[in-house]
Amino acid sequence: MEVAADNSKTPCDEAEYALKPLDDQTIADAEAHRPTWSGRLEFILATVGYAVGLGNVWRFPYLCYSSGGGAFMVPYLTMVFLCGIPLLFMEFAIGQYTRLGPVHALAKICPLLKGVGLATVVISFVFSTYYNVLMSWTLYYFFNSFGATLPWKSCNNTWNVIENCSSGFPGNATHLQSASQQFFDHKLLEKTSGIEEGGGLRWELFGYLLFAWVVVYFCIFKGVKSTGKVVYFTAVFPYFILFALLINNVQLPGAKNGILFFVTPVWSKLFEVKVWVNAAAQVFNSLGIAFGSMISMASYNKFNNNIFRDALIVSFTNSFTSILAGFVIFSAIGYMAHIHNLPVDNIATDGPGLVFVVYPDVLSTMPVFQLWAPLFFFMLLCLGLDSQFATVEVAVTFIKDEFGTKVLRFLKREELLALAVCITCFFLGIPHITKGGIYVFQLMDHYTAVVSLMFLAFFEVVAVCWIFSVPRISLMVKRMLGKTPKIYFRVCWQLLCPMLVLCILVSSIVQYTPVHYGKYPYPEWAEWVGWGISLVSIVWIPLGAIQEIYSNKGSFLQRLKTALTPTIDLDAEDHLPEKQNLDPACKTFFT
Repeated sequence: MEVAADNSKTPCDEAEYALKPLDDQTIADAEAHRPTWSGRLEFILATVGYAVGLGNVWRFPYLCYSSGGGAFMVPYLTMVFLCGIPLLFMEFAIGQYTRLGPVHALAKICPLLKGVGLATVVISFVFSTYYNVLMSWTLYYFFNSFGATLPWKSCNNTWNVIENCSSGFPGNATHLQSASQQFFDHKLLEKTSGIEEGGGLRWELFGYLLFAWVVVYFCIFKGVKSTGKVVYFTAVFPYFILFALLINNVQLPGAKNGILFFVTPVWSKLFEVKVWVNAAAQVFNSLGIAFGSMISMASYNKFNNNIFRDALIVSFTNSFTSILAGFVIFSAIGYMAHIHNLPVDNIATDGPGLVFVVYPDVLSTMPVFQLWAPLFFFMLLCLGLDSQFATVEVAVTFIKDEFGTKVLRFLKREELLALAVCITCFFLGIPHITKGGIYVFQLMDHYTAVVSLMFLAFFEVVAVCWIFSVPRISLMVKRMLGKTPKIYFRVCWQLLCPMLVLCILVSSIVQYTPVHYGKYPYPEWAEWVGWGISLVSIVWIPLGAIQEIYSNKGSFLQRLKTALTPTIDLDAEDHLPEKQNLDPACKTFFT
C-alpha cells in the first residue's frame, strides 16, 4: 500500500483548502530553531518504544482470549486498519508539519478547540506521575530475583499468612492466596485495608522510584539527542527476551494447551458489540492516540520525513508485539495449569496481576529461573521506560514551546528544565508508594486512562477531521511527501474514525462501573476525587473554547467563525474564487 493516490484534483480543492507553500528557506529556518532526530531510525524506535508498553504484555493477551480467542483477530485487525493507522498517520502529520507540540499545533489547527492540546499535555503529565510507580515495582522484583531461590515461591516467609497461603495456585479455593500474591500484597506493597488508611511510606519503593526517575532523566535530559540514542537499546532488547522466552516456554509441558486456549476461535463472540468496542479501545490505547506524545515526537522530524511509512511500521510492530506477547504469556500459563492440574482460565488474568503475580509464580517453577526471572523483569523495565520517556517529553516540549525564552532565562540550561519536570513528577508520585498507595494508583489509572482519554480523543478527532477538514490534512501531507493520501485515509478521517471514537466513548459511558480494586469497593468520597482527576484534563476543552470566543471581536457568530478558522499557514485571500481563474463548476461550488 502506498500513500500516493490519484493526484488529479479539481481547481476548487486547491482554492478552498490550499496551504501556503513553504519554501526551502522557511523549512530550513524552522529546523534550525528546533532540534531533530539524528536519523529516521531513531524516530521509528522512539515511537515503537512508546506504543509497545506494558499493556501489550498484560492487557492484550487476556483481552484476546476473553473476547473469542483467534476470532478476536478479526475485529482487532479491522480496527488497526480503520482507526489505528489513519489516526497515527494524522498525528504524525500534525506534529511534523507544524513542528510544534500538541498544545500549539492544535491551537493553530482549530483555535476553538485549542483546549484539547492542553488537555493532552495535562493527561500525559498526570499519567507520567504514576506510571513510573510500575517501574519501581519492576525494579523491586528485578533486584529480588537474583537469590538462590525466588522469595515469592514459598509460604515460609515472615510476610506470609500461613493459614491461607498456598504454594501453588489455589484454584476455586477462594479463602486461599498464592505465595506470589502474598509477596505482592504483604511484602512489596505492605497493603493496608483501604484507601482511607495511608499507612506511611514504603521506603524501599521510595528509593526505587527515585532511581527510576534518575534513569528517566538521564535518558531525556538532552532531548531527542539523548532519547534517540537510548531507544536503540530499550526498544530492541525486549524482542530478544520475548523470543527467548517463547522458545523456552513452548518446550514446557502444558504449553500447547495454554496456546490453544489463547488462539482457539469462538466465532459467536463476533456478534457481540462489546468485543468490537474492546478491539477499537485496545488499538486506540496501545498506540497512544490523544496523549500528545506522537505529535510531540513527530515535531522533531525533518519536514520531508516519510511519516506514512513510519505509521505503518509502528502500527504493525505494535500489533505483532501484542500477538507475540500473547503466545509467550499463555504458553507459560498453560505450563502452570499443567503443574497444578487446574483449568487455564483459573490462572489467566489481566492487569498488573498478570506480570507481578501470575508470571513470577510461573518463573519460579521454570528450569534455570535464575536466568529467566531477571531477564523478564529487565524486559518489563525497558518496555515501561520507553513509554515514560514519551509522556514526560510532552510536558517538556510544551514548556519549551510556550515559555522557552522565559524559562531558559531563569534555568539557564534546557537540561535543568527536564530535571524540574522529573522532580515534580517524582514528588507527585509519592502517594502511590505509601502502604495504601495501590488504591491511589488504581483510582488514578481508572479515571485517567479510562474515563478522560476517550473524551480527549473524540474532541481531537472532531477538531482535526471535521473542523480543520480532511482536504486540509491531505494538502499538509502533500506539502511534506509530494503525494496526496489515498482515498482510504480520507474516508477513514472523514467518517470511520470519528464514528468509531464516538462509539467507544458512548460505550465507555454506558458500561461505566465505579472503580474497585479486587473486591474492595471505593468509598463515595474517593469516587468524587476520581472524577476530579478526570476533570483536571477535560475542563481545559470548554475553558479554551470560552476564552477563544471571548477574546475575538464582533458578534457571537463572527467570533465563532473566527474561532473555527485555522491559523496554520493559510493563504485564504490569494485563493478566494474571485482571485482565481476557476472553471464555472468550481465557482458554483463556492457560491
